[in-house]
Amino acid sequence: MKEETDVSDVVGIDVGGTFTDLFYSRDGIHAERICKVPSTPHDPSVGLLDALNAAEVPAKDLDLILHGTTIATNAVIERVGAKCGLVTTKGFRDVLELGRRDRPDFYGLTGKQNPLIPRNLRLEVDERTTFNGEVVRDVDKAEVAALAEILKAEDVGAIVVSFLHSYANPANEDRVAELLRLFNPEWEIVTSASINREYYEFERTSTATIQAFLQPLIKGYSEKLLKRLSDWGFDRQTLVMQSNGGLVPASHLGQHAAQIVRSGPAAGVTAAARIASEAGFDRAITGDMGGTSYDVAVVIDGEPEITPATNLDFRLPLRVSMINVHTIGAGGGSIANVDRAGILTVGPRSARARPGPVCFGFGGTEPTVTDANVVLARINAHDPIGLTDLDQLDVDAARTAIGKLGDKLGLSVEETAEAILAIVNQNMAGRTRLLSIERGYDPRDFALVIFGGAGPLHGAAIIREVGIKTMIVPPAPGVLCAMGCVVADVRYDVSQTVARATSDIETGELDDRMNEQELEGRRKLEESGVAVKTTLVRHYAEMAYRGQIHALRVAIEKGWDTNRIDAAFDEAYRAEYGNTLGEISTTIVSLRTVVEGQREHEKRTLPEPARLPPPAPYDRRQVHFTKWWDTPIYKRDTLYPGTVIEGPCIVEQPDTTIIIEPGMSGRIDAFENILVEVA
Repeated sequence: MKEETDVSDVVGIDVGGTFTDLFYSRDGIHAERICKVPSTPHDPSVGLLDALNAAEVPAKDLDLILHGTTIATNAVIERVGAKCGLVTTKGFRDVLELGRRDRPDFYGLTGKQNPLIPRNLRLEVDERTTFNGEVVRDVDKAEVAALAEILKAEDVGAIVVSFLHSYANPANEDRVAELLRLFNPEWEIVTSASINREYYEFERTSTATIQAFLQPLIKGYSEKLLKRLSDWGFDRQTLVMQSNGGLVPASHLGQHAAQIVRSGPAAGVTAAARIASEAGFDRAITGDMGGTSYDVAVVIDGEPEITPATNLDFRLPLRVSMINVHTIGAGGGSIANVDRAGILTVGPRSARARPGPVCFGFGGTEPTVTDANVVLARINAHDPIGLTDLDQLDVDAARTAIGKLGDKLGLSVEETAEAILAIVNQNMAGRTRLLSIERGYDPRDFALVIFGGAGPLHGAAIIREVGIKTMIVPPAPGVLCAMGCVVADVRYDVSQTVARATSDIETGELDDRMNEQELEGRRKLEESGVAVKTTLVRHYAEMAYRGQIHALRVAIEKGWDTNRIDAAFDEAYRAEYGNTLGEISTTIVSLRTVVEGQREHEKRTLPEPARLPPPAPYDRRQVHFTKWWDTPIYKRDTLYPGTVIEGPCIVEQPDTTIIIEPGMSGRIDAFENILVEVA
């Protein structure tokens, strides 16, 4: 770890499903240049270089490149990772399929499971470690050699070693990994205890499997990316966003493959949390609408909510710390269709970057949300954002495609387009409402930070549906995930199972464990080589009342006795559920330490600007909001802090289009956000 020197030029690049976004800054917060270019799904690093070239970013002046990517997420969804084998404790080869008592669909008792490792590649070793870490049966070398021969014949590229109770003592796992590496140095070997030191047998095995499945792919991607950047002329450090909101060096990416699933969405929430806090809102809901999906997260007291685990698919849990982002298939490229029952549906299928919406002219034939916005003139067809190879959008083609859909519904073109937007807006509003209410929060107490290339087109409709009073549109909402990479810190989470009654833990024992975890986190931070200004260390206990399955994360500090820890748990439990369980004893399930190397600037404070009248609009056009309105069109760079604009109006900028509906007003705050409020 190095002390950070003054950074002159940094660039954040987020590779999404439809667009690759770039945010170039000379001070780490203000945009010197932004741009959007079409993504290149066949090789995301190509789109990344396209963005650098399109923005004319000077390689020789750059200090740092920060990158968010969907490559890990897409690989899991599309099942395009490595062919893996599993070596596990005798009797536990089917843990990946037994899983938890859940089902793939809310209704019905049947479903298809698609484990990442098929049963014929899951092999057993007759070893045993007890729950307290005592090795009672060592690994047999000949047995490992025999199964290695089987896996070699099956031509696997990666092997997971996951043993019962290895969280307490990984010795047997490490021994098998050593023997397998000697047998075939080309194999990627992943031990479960090296990824997760917690006792959840199924989740730990699944997480290690995801790591092994992704590791060769991600390692190859990082090598290709660094080679491309070197050929381009950049030879300094490149960092990649992790799901927990922290950064990791691209050169270490293979070791952290499972930690970069949902990398891009985490970056957006990180930036949105900072923007909301500066604007005076400690509680915020973040909404990121891109080309293929809508991502929602909650920010409390300026911090994104962190979850210890998530499900990537049916019985495919990933147990790593990550920002709690919920995703639905609702984006600008979401396809509208009439189902067999004659009902209009929108998404989750997406036209993605290619062929894209019909109006792009890249061969798309199915109408999308973007086509509906074009038909209703909410998007300027003569000055499309982010499409460097298009001068204008094909309105006639969009009208024709939506008209064919309308014929099936008995609706006009405009009515069909309005219906498409109503459905996608209801889907996003429903998810926004659910995410807050299911956590016990009233969404009316929050501001909505809306971003993504398509988000500001729909944010006004979302706050109207949900009842949120204020919507915050950042200065560069279309590339906010790229900005999030720029303002993020370097972060490492270290956890280990305790699984003991709180009252049975001796004074100083927890401090010893926290010290060990802190040293491990600081070592990882040092090995990253990333320059940081300060290092922040936080400790958490995941606790439950005796007999409970689910644990609650509680912030604790060194030096606390068990009574103080119990009091903190009761306080957190009451805040979460409204009461406590009285005299029932508590259990510390696991300890977690977060070591964060902070590189971002201090929180900015600026005085509230005096209110100003709006400038003359640069244009006016007829825009459809249930009827055609004569609507003023403003350029974002003409709206200075303090400016107040009344809806209906449209604000255009290079990375997005902002809709302010009738009955709403917008105000530019001191940080150049647009605060949209319902009258």
